[in-house]
Amino acid sequence: MAAVKIGLLGFGTVGRGVYKVLNSHREKIYNTLGVEVEIAKVLVRNLEKYQKTYPELSNLFTENPREVIDDPEIKIVVEVMGGIKPALDYVLQAMQNGKSVITANKDMVAEHGRELFATHEEQGVDFLFEASVAGGIPIIRTLKESLAGNNFKEVIGIINGTTNYMLTKMSLYGAPYEEVLKEAQEKGYAEADPTSDVEGFDAARKLAILASIAFNSRVTFKDVYAEGITRITPIDIQYARELGGVIKLLGIAKEDEEGIEVRVHPTIIPQSHPLAAVNDVFNAIFVEGDAVGPLMFYGRGAGEFPTASAVVGDIIEAVKNISHHDTGRIGCTCYLEKPVKPIGEISTKYYIRLVVEDKPGVLASVAQVFGNQGVSIASVIQKRSIEDLAELVVMTHRVKERHIRDAVSILKGMSTVREIANVIRAEGDF
Repeated sequence: MAAVKIGLLGFGTVGRGVYKVLNSHREKIYNTLGVEVEIAKVLVRNLEKYQKTYPELSNLFTENPREVIDDPEIKIVVEVMGGIKPALDYVLQAMQNGKSVITANKDMVAEHGRELFATHEEQGVDFLFEASVAGGIPIIRTLKESLAGNNFKEVIGIINGTTNYMLTKMSLYGAPYEEVLKEAQEKGYAEADPTSDVEGFDAARKLAILASIAFNSRVTFKDVYAEGITRITPIDIQYARELGGVIKLLGIAKEDEEGIEVRVHPTIIPQSHPLAAVNDVFNAIFVEGDAVGPLMFYGRGAGEFPTASAVVGDIIEAVKNISHHDTGRIGCTCYLEKPVKPIGEISTKYYIRLVVEDKPGVLASVAQVFGNQGVSIASVIQKRSIEDLAELVVMTHRVKERHIRDAVSILKGMSTVREIANVIRAEGDF
C-alpha cells in the first residue's frame, strides 16, 4: 500500500492541529506504519475564505461533503467539525461506504453512540473516538483495552478545563464568579455563551462516554444528572478550605448492586485527594479497578495540539488495522443493560450553608428538621453574624439525596430560616 488517504471534516482548531501533527511527524509515522498517511480532502464551510487564508492548501479544500464521503480512495474520515448535525449524517454515510471513522465529537458519541456502534459493527470498519474525552489524555483506549481485566468501582474526573480554571481562580484569589468568567472568556477558555461548560453539560457528555465503557452498559447524556458552578461563591470556597476541602466540578460515575450513578456537580473533596491539586485548565481522571487499584490520568483536556495528539493516535491505529485487514476488531463494550439510579437515590455527604435568625432555639429547630428526614449531622458551625442573622454551615454524614431535598424544602418554609444559601455535595473524609 503506497499511502492511506484521509478526509478531514472540518478545519477549525482541532482540524488544523491534526494537519500540523501529521506533517511534523510524517517521517516517524511512516517508519511506524510502513506507509504514508496523506490528507486528500478537507471539508470546509467557506471555500473562498480558507483558500485565501491557506493558499498552499487550496487544492485540498472543498465545500462538497460527497468529495470526502464518497471518494473510494479515501479510507479514513476524520470528523472534527463538531455538533451533531450534519456531522452524524456524514459519519454514518462514511461508515456505510466502508470507511473507518475517527471523531473528537463528544456530543455525537454521547447522544448517538448506539447508532454509531451498530453501523461500525455492521460495516466492519473502525470507529475511534479517543479525542472525545479529556483531549490528549489517553483514557478511552486505556479503559477499553489496557484495563479490560478490571471491574471498575468508580470513575471520577475533572473533565472540563474551563470550569476548573474558573474555580482555581476563585480559590486562589477570592474572585467572584462573574469576574473569573469574564477573564476565562477573554483568554479564550470560555465561549461567548458559556452555558455548556458552566452548567456542567460538557462534562456530562464526557462522563456518559466514560461510564458506558467502564461499566459495559449504555449511558447517554440524558442519563447524567448535571449541575454547574454558577452558585459557587468565594465564601463557599473559603469554608470548604476551613473544613480541609477543595471545591471541584467533578464527573462522578459509580456502580453498586442497585445500578450505575452518573452525576456532574460541584463537589467538596479532601485536600489530600489526588484530584484536589489539579488546577487551571488541566483535566484529570481518577479510576479504581478491582485488580489494578487506584490510578490517575492527568494532562491537558483541550486545545489544538493535545486533542490533535489523540486524533492522530487513532489515525495510526486505524491505518495499522487497514494495513493488516483487521478493521472493526474493537467493538462496542456496552453488552449489558444496567439501570441508572435517579439522583434522589444516590448517597453522599452534604455541605449546607443557611442564613437564620440569630435567636435561641433556631439551631435546635434546624437540627430537628434534619433528624426528622433521616439526615445525620456530622457538624454545625456558626460563621458570620450580620445584625440579627447568623450564618450556619452544616456538614452531614452520608445520606440519600432525596432526604436532603426533603429537609431543605421544609427549611425553606420556616420563618426563622431566611435563606438556604448553598447545598454542595461532598466526597471523602474531612
